Amino acid sequence: TSAKRRRHSMMLASRSLSHSRATTSVLSRRCGACRSLALKSGEWIDGDLGYDTKLVHSGVKPDPVTGAILTPIYQSTTYIQESVDKYLEKGFSYARTNNPTVTALENKIAELESGAGASCFGTGMAATISVISGMMNTGDHCVITNCSYGGTNRACRTMFTDMGMSFDFIDFTDVKNIEAHIKPNTKLIFSETPANPTLTLTDLPAVSALAKSRGLIHVCDSTFATPVIQKPIELGVDLVIQSTTKYYDGHNITVGGAVIAATKELHERIKHMQNVHGNIMSPQNAFYTLQTAKTMGLRVKQQCENAQAVAEFLEGHPKVDVVRYPGLESFPQRELAVRQHKAGLHGGMLWFEVKGGTAAGRALMDSIQRPWSLCENLGAIESICTCPAVMTHANMLSEDRLKVGITDGFVRLSCGIESKEDLIASLKQSLDALP
Repeated sequence: TSAKRRRHSMMLASRSLSHSRATTSVLSRRCGACRSLALKSGEWIDGDLGYDTKLVHSGVKPDPVTGAILTPIYQSTTYIQESVDKYLEKGFSYARTNNPTVTALENKIAELESGAGASCFGTGMAATISVISGMMNTGDHCVITNCSYGGTNRACRTMFTDMGMSFDFIDFTDVKNIEAHIKPNTKLIFSETPANPTLTLTDLPAVSALAKSRGLIHVCDSTFATPVIQKPIELGVDLVIQSTTKYYDGHNITVGGAVIAATKELHERIKHMQNVHGNIMSPQNAFYTLQTAKTMGLRVKQQCENAQAVAEFLEGHPKVDVVRYPGLESFPQRELAVRQHKAGLHGGMLWFEVKGGTAAGRALMDSIQRPWSLCENLGAIESICTCPAVMTHANMLSEDRLKVGITDGFVRLSCGIESKEDLIASLKQSLDALP
């Protein structure tokens, strides 16, 4: 009898456990269904997104009419208004001021650069001209790096000086030197880091702190670095210039520029200059750049890896006199490069000179074979070899070029994404052929 009672009790407990499990299973299915109903396709996951995700999706929304995953090219001069009272309610009126495709790219770049806003221009030089025009007036003074893109140097040295502005072109590797050149009428500090083509670096936090202590605007051309390697606004810079022709495009397709502002007020000032100059980027080029920018992170990492390998090869070749790349231990500003550049990335640009001077340097450039291409531009997936003295910096005064180390035999390399073994093989062939 006792055994029967125990078996009966165990049977009841088993039934109770089974019922409990069944109930839990039903509740679980119901709760899962509730969670599933709470999620909706097309909405974003919670939490901060990774930078590679932002590169792909920032500024871009599916087209509300068709669902197209890509922002359309809005090739339209004007935009119909619902009424006079509702003028500009949709944000667009005339193509010189704003365009939906361009605005999408501006929003993308602003987010990628950690800015309050971005303005996109027809060329990189248009971006530079708009910054100086917007920040300076007749009688104002600018302290500017003595090594920058040749077009920047020429615009300041000729056009803006003709308008009554003055510029001191100085060494930016020493913050005390910058401070020593600030005058009562100084309005702008203009840096470029890494500098084109010498790769000299500017300590952005230090220079930004100096600018703020004097009530000045600090603008930095960060084209060589891209936001993958450094974000100047996060380091205290007020305005950032990007030649989107370079790494944002990365495919030798377009020309363009962008100015990213740290504050809403500065952004509105640059947008005003964009409007009055009429130098807004075309919607077609904005569309291309919206697509190419998505792979910038992947491209830049590969370009950095190739540049490191090429630089190390050149440093060990007996025909090479000097090579400069921020990833090398021998780089003069190595400590700053490690501190300022993200994730151990130091860019796809490097330069070198060969023994034998100008004649040997030009002989190498005239003999270099594919996959290297002898031409202007940089930052593209194709590797490019450039002679700055003849090409990108020919518009600098000869004495100014030589002062910063840009000799007639100076070789600038922009590493693409080809196999590094092929890039090195081509260089070795040309170097070995030198007398």
